[in-house]
Amino acid sequence: MTEIIRSLSEIADRYDALFCDLWGCVHNGITAFPEAVAALQAFRAGGGRVVLLTNAPRPRNSIAAQIAGMGVPDDAYDTIATSGDSARLAMFNGAVGLNVYHIGEERDKPFFEPIKLIENCPTISRVPLGEAEGIVCTGPFDALADPAVNRPDFLVAKQMGLKLLCANPDIVVDRGGTREWCAGALAALYTEMGGESLYFGKPHPPVYDLARRRLAEVAEPVPDSRILAVGDGILTDIKGAIGEDIDSLFITGGLAAEETGTTTDPDPAQLDAYTAKVGLEPTYAVGFFR
Repeated sequence: MTEIIRSLSEIADRYDALFCDLWGCVHNGITAFPEAVAALQAFRAGGGRVVLLTNAPRPRNSIAAQIAGMGVPDDAYDTIATSGDSARLAMFNGAVGLNVYHIGEERDKPFFEPIKLIENCPTISRVPLGEAEGIVCTGPFDALADPAVNRPDFLVAKQMGLKLLCANPDIVVDRGGTREWCAGALAALYTEMGGESLYFGKPHPPVYDLARRRLAEVAEPVPDSRILAVGDGILTDIKGAIGEDIDSLFITGGLAAEETGTTTDPDPAQLDAYTAKVGLEPTYAVGFFR
């Protein structure tokens, strides 16, 4: 059964490292949560290491700049592992070809810049759908539009036999008080239509391999039993942690606030009903990361 706690400090001494989600846990897409920042700073002050593990479809340097603008200071974390970087490694290794149809916003253009981890990194060209060898989806063209608007293009892509590389498996996020669609929603639709989608962020293994590699750059070896995954996505953060056999802290006041009856803390009965319904049991739960 999931143990409900009041703050990270209650269990911090059981862990040497955090794999901590960002959106919904540390910030709301607009500004940082002060209590979450303080919890990360306290964990690091106690000797712990923090890997910010995010399904953002962008390189880690751009995420560092973005969260700094939201009020997340450098001393709240050690390093960053992004779904974008994991997906970029696959893309530059030819997962969907070198001529790709890009679904996403222009702000995601850095996704296609060469990556230093690959020697003689190839050039990826963004081309019209009819000329593409594959699809790279960093997010919808319009985050508020129903993913179904992509059906005509997806029908053509499926007939062409194109694979879709999904840079962010999240289905939705809440930006302030507005719920937006993510790349995961489009990838799910493409799969539903009979296309093939490739995933590299949470809950899928490649991004956890990257997170462990990032952790190894800043810390002595940390066994999985001493790593705690923190997140508000039951089907991404928590499912991924369970798949990797690491403990998890479910932030119930994020995406699942209504389902778990969270105001300050989750309602125990509603939390149990929700986790039973999805078939995933976090190690711990807390209303908000603090």
